[in-house]
Amino acid sequence: MDTNGRSTSPGRRVLLRGAALGAAAPLIPAAASADSPVRASRPGRRGAVATYRWLGTSGWRVDVGEENGKAKRTVLVDPYVTRFPTGLFSGDFDAATPLRTDEALVRRHAGKPEVVLVTHSHWDHFNDVPYLARSTGARVVGTETTYHLLRALGVDGGQISVVKGGEVLDFGGYVVEVAASLHSRNAKYSYFAPGTLHAPPVAAPKTVSDLPEGDTLSFKVTPTGGPSALFMGAGNFDERAFRGLAPDIAMVAVASSKATYQYVPRLLEALGRPGVVVPVHWDDFERPLSEGPHADSGTDLDAFAAEVRRVSPRSRVVVPDYRTVYGADLRPCR
Repeated sequence: MDTNGRSTSPGRRVLLRGAALGAAAPLIPAAASADSPVRASRPGRRGAVATYRWLGTSGWRVDVGEENGKAKRTVLVDPYVTRFPTGLFSGDFDAATPLRTDEALVRRHAGKPEVVLVTHSHWDHFNDVPYLARSTGARVVGTETTYHLLRALGVDGGQISVVKGGEVLDFGGYVVEVAASLHSRNAKYSYFAPGTLHAPPVAAPKTVSDLPEGDTLSFKVTPTGGPSALFMGAGNFDERAFRGLAPDIAMVAVASSKATYQYVPRLLEALGRPGVVVPVHWDDFERPLSEGPHADSGTDLDAFAAEVRRVSPRSRVVVPDYRTVYGADLRPCR
């Protein structure tokens, strides 16, 4: 997660000149047509239908192979919807904040997932995963740290797949490629709760500080026939591991500082300049999803979109909204 303990003013909001947050309007670069298609990752083959729902932060619900409005297969990425306050966005962060899960809210947003992908183990990515795993039997794919935390929280080890990066997993109908990645850095070149677990913790996690990062991953999900989507959970990346992924859509975590050298240019170059770029992890994740997204006051989405346009003028930038279901081309479903 992007928790770095920086002080923010709760009343400040970033105003998007290119798109209103509530409307989730796409930002179309001048060099690209509004009707430009997403390039197919498997040309000449008919792909399964896929829809995307942003769950806030870096969380997504991907429904693959929908028929008559009913999803056949659901994949979740970093599903954190409980969103309890820690003081992070008011400048009074309390690392001893107790963990809790709003089970009814999680069920409402998560559907019936068969796979849950966890980029790393900070609370704004991991918190709701143990409940989902226990209640649905979904397979969880994540790091060794994620494995040990889940075991400590009562999840059956047989449900958990430990990955490191480089794995290509065929789930029949969609493929998940795992890429080693990196956590974002704050202005002091550090981040909250670093560290990894190589054994279960002595006691089950109870507070946000009990959930270390535990290394960071990214996931590329490709339904049969494409298009493919890359999901990032933090505003940094392993340039060598990302080369060759070439996703059609990239869910890009917005960096919280300038500590990472040329983050956006290097990232888009490594990914082959995706057709669609979707900024994520820019919202205040302590406000309920029902309010719609509010930008973290330290985030300038206009600047991010402008940098994407400069580096990759043919990419379409889509600012997502919690309340919108997007089709395979990341345009709102009608």
